[in-house]
Amino acid sequence: MSEARPTTPAASTADLTDVPAAVRVRWTELVRDIERARDAYYDAVDAQSPWSDAEYDALYRELESLEDTYPALRLPSSPTRSVGGRPATDFATAPHHERMYSLQDVFSLEEVEQWAQRMTAETGLPDAELPMTAEVKIDGLAVALTYEHGVLTRAATRGDGVVGEDVTGNVRTIASVPLVLAGDSHPALLEVRGEVYFPVAAFHEFNERRRTENLQREAEGRPRLQVFANPRNAAAGSLRQKNPAVTAARPLAMIAHGIGAITPAPGERLPSAQHAWYELLAAWGLPVSPYNEVVRGRAQREAYIGRYADHRHDLLHEIDGIVFKLDSRPLQDELGYTSRVPRWATAYKYPPEEVHTRLLDISVQVGRTGRVTPFGIMEPVVVAGSRVSRATLHNATEVARKAVKIGDMVVLRKAGDVIPEIVGPVLERRDGSERDFVMPQRCPSCGTALAPAKEGDVDLRCPNTRSCPAQLTERIAHIGSRGALDVEGLGDEAASALTQPDAGRVEALAALAAGHALETEHGRLRLPAGELDALHPSERVGAAEALLAEAGLPAQRPVLTGEAGLFELTADDLREVFVYRPVMRRGLPTGDWRLLRFFWSKQTYTKDGEVRRPTTPGKNAVAMLTQLESAKHQPLWRVLVALSVRHVGPTAARALAARFGSMDALRAASLEELAQVDGVGPTIAAAWKDWLEADWHEQILARWAAAGVRMADESDAGEAAPQTLAGLTVVVTGTLQHFTRDGAKEAIVARGGKASGSVSKRTSYVVVGDNAGSKETKARELGLKLLDEAGFEALLAGGPAAVDGGS
Repeated sequence: MSEARPTTPAASTADLTDVPAAVRVRWTELVRDIERARDAYYDAVDAQSPWSDAEYDALYRELESLEDTYPALRLPSSPTRSVGGRPATDFATAPHHERMYSLQDVFSLEEVEQWAQRMTAETGLPDAELPMTAEVKIDGLAVALTYEHGVLTRAATRGDGVVGEDVTGNVRTIASVPLVLAGDSHPALLEVRGEVYFPVAAFHEFNERRRTENLQREAEGRPRLQVFANPRNAAAGSLRQKNPAVTAARPLAMIAHGIGAITPAPGERLPSAQHAWYELLAAWGLPVSPYNEVVRGRAQREAYIGRYADHRHDLLHEIDGIVFKLDSRPLQDELGYTSRVPRWATAYKYPPEEVHTRLLDISVQVGRTGRVTPFGIMEPVVVAGSRVSRATLHNATEVARKAVKIGDMVVLRKAGDVIPEIVGPVLERRDGSERDFVMPQRCPSCGTALAPAKEGDVDLRCPNTRSCPAQLTERIAHIGSRGALDVEGLGDEAASALTQPDAGRVEALAALAAGHALETEHGRLRLPAGELDALHPSERVGAAEALLAEAGLPAQRPVLTGEAGLFELTADDLREVFVYRPVMRRGLPTGDWRLLRFFWSKQTYTKDGEVRRPTTPGKNAVAMLTQLESAKHQPLWRVLVALSVRHVGPTAARALAARFGSMDALRAASLEELAQVDGVGPTIAAAWKDWLEADWHEQILARWAAAGVRMADESDAGEAAPQTLAGLTVVVTGTLQHFTRDGAKEAIVARGGKASGSVSKRTSYVVVGDNAGSKETKARELGLKLLDEAGFEALLAGGPAAVDGGS
């Protein structure tokens, strides 16, 4: 299934075409200087304003004068339209004009060659005559910048590719990002894709300053400042600051590496080659990579890869590979996309960095679907810029294949420079003290015997799906995740508190048995030293248990024993949820522990035991309950994702929701009907039918529905739409009056069609709305069938027969 694209927002700026370029440049300089001065005055902790009050006033008056002369510059984002410091960013959602895709990763020169051979086969051009852009793959944070008539109106993170987070306020502080494009004749709408990064040299200087300041802070007993592990983390953390002033104080930069949506100005001719687009972007003042080249043939591609393999640590920014793209934009459009990646591009990933470290132990964790995964616990080590202390080992078969033993010195690398991976043991470092790992036969969370899901599976799973605490915790956290119902406050810690409130209790008891204290609302608990000395070591934990029971602190019952009751939670249900936490001092454990209310505030008492200050719901509790109420209105596909059905991710969930429209229709659908949905297939269809067979799953649906969770989308709820578009590919371009971009695509998919984002010879129909742009032009060049909105509605209702006479 093709992913739905959000509706393009209406233009939010006045027409700036009559404003001279020099005036726009000066306006940009004034806005940036005034905002920096405001940040330093109102918000910044460690910045100093470079302007006096008189100089600031002069800048502000000049800005007012410019906007009086050219009213089109008086934008909602101008400092003249706001008071005082800029508001902190709240990260509103930002639907992308066109979906942001990932890149297909390959890890060998041979795989690059295989991709290139597919390109020659698809295009009919010899490899030596097929130009490609070669680009270093920046290790930063992907962003999409929207320019309307040359003015930056929005900046968004990638998010899930369809919807990102609005970080406009923060991006405006990045000096290399122009607020107004240079020159003239800008598109009415231009979406620039790029990467925000932390320059390597500036990163080291920034961290060094923080280390120096932390010495002073530590001496004064103040909290330490964060020292970043690598430039990418620094870039991501800096760009997503709530306060733009913090972002402004950090030397971020941006490089443009692609184009999304374009609405050309009337009569405008845009480049047909990727490298020509980079030249145009540079002419408009946007930063492009100095390392880009156009290459032809295998020898030039591999020479480019080899050159930057030798110099990957000498560049302005960190890289994790090389990207090749067909240089021809028309060929890019013709080849199009899979559900995840463009077919016309690939990313070669350099072999990851490797280090040696000691494997201290191998433990296991239980995931939300019951899969039990071994993982290595290692002496902390820095690899590829990150500090790593654990790495997955996948399953017992993989542990045996790698022949690693507990106590081994092991080779650790980051697969794709992202995921920590234990490669194998350093055999010459063994001394005989190492021991084999034995996969547990019972679930470490609930004690149930482990078994494969089906014969032949290498993974072991805990079959106690309903009540295994570890699985339930993971499922509750998954419900709150951005890919599911997106519930603020329902993360890993909250999920654990709801389902495993006594997490840490064993460690707290061990601390008491060792003579340490447990801090509670009523005071500190500690076993008297004389009593401890008189006890046999095997009796001390029991004495600690008795101490807690005497203090009225028995083991807690979880608030949730299943996800069915999640939407029935009230603030009172959360009042007595306590969690155990180690007491830290200057980042180090003291040995003592603390018992805290997780969702409510601390309750205080007088010396006589009377309540002095009662407990009240905390901000996190209020936010979570409010967000749970809002989550009831999420679309059907998100509800499907939240159910943790095996194999049913966002893509399959969107396809199923678009095709059937309601939970009732999905439950009634046959295996064959489900499997025929584009993007679903027999495996996912069988997984859904299997999920429905469990009585407790039906209870989840029933109780969620009773609590008000939306179980049907608004259009065609409960009814399967007629398959009028079966076998057809439809492209929607421009703005329609009665359909959002998402709605149009879902209507196509629900009727059996494929909603494509690119025009090619294989396109059946192109629906043309207002400001359609280049897709309409290409459709006319290819002689494709064009429909207006009325024709689109007729096509949905009656299929091709209803529009045979339209054009």
